[in-house]
Amino acid sequence: MLRHFRGTPHERLVNEVVLRTQMQARYDPENRGHFGLALKRYAHFTSPIRRYADLVIHRALLHALGFADAGFAKMPLDRLDEIAAHISSTERIAEAAERDSQDRYLAAYLEGQVGAVLRGRITGVTRFGLFVTLEPSGGTGLIPISALGADWYAFDEKRHLLEGRRMGRVFRLGDALKVRLLEAEPITGAIRLALVDNEETPPARSGSGRRRRKAGARRARHAGDATS
Repeated sequence: MLRHFRGTPHERLVNEVVLRTQMQARYDPENRGHFGLALKRYAHFTSPIRRYADLVIHRALLHALGFADAGFAKMPLDRLDEIAAHISSTERIAEAAERDSQDRYLAAYLEGQVGAVLRGRITGVTRFGLFVTLEPSGGTGLIPISALGADWYAFDEKRHLLEGRRMGRVFRLGDALKVRLLEAEPITGAIRLALVDNEETPPARSGSGRRRRKAGARRARHAGDATS
């Protein structure tokens, strides 16, 4: 599927959606392989400084080789499920802390550019607005749905887009935009953006102009009836 869409306007959208469908990795005493590396058998074995999962493997090997004081003897096999669940949980916490620190540093970096017009790409579509990742810095900010113009936008979760009911304007995952940086707050890591109308702004869906012309014709008829 990725090869099929390579080089097309939909390439980035498909790549984003495929990536988001992947389950997060988790630790397990059963050797279930590694999907991302396409390996049927996999275990951490890099450095105990890197992850506790590596240290567990090191201790298991030392114990198997007969080193009595390796420490693994104090870690019963029936606790491996508990250990796996614990380090899976702490890894999520570490990832969240990493994202938070990156957000704060990026906001500090962008603080001096408040008011500037920047290029970005929609990397998140929600009921309350669009998340846009700025290029090339990688900072991600929010455009609230109330700032997308005078229209009522419907959220289509399956197609990852917001669609204006009156004007027919569509904002979808992967679209390129020009945005204005309104706020960059280093303490919270918050970045607030506003849409800049330009040639890269996603166009209205096909047929919306025809509907507006028909609506205008109806209003003209009603006005004519009233004056007659």
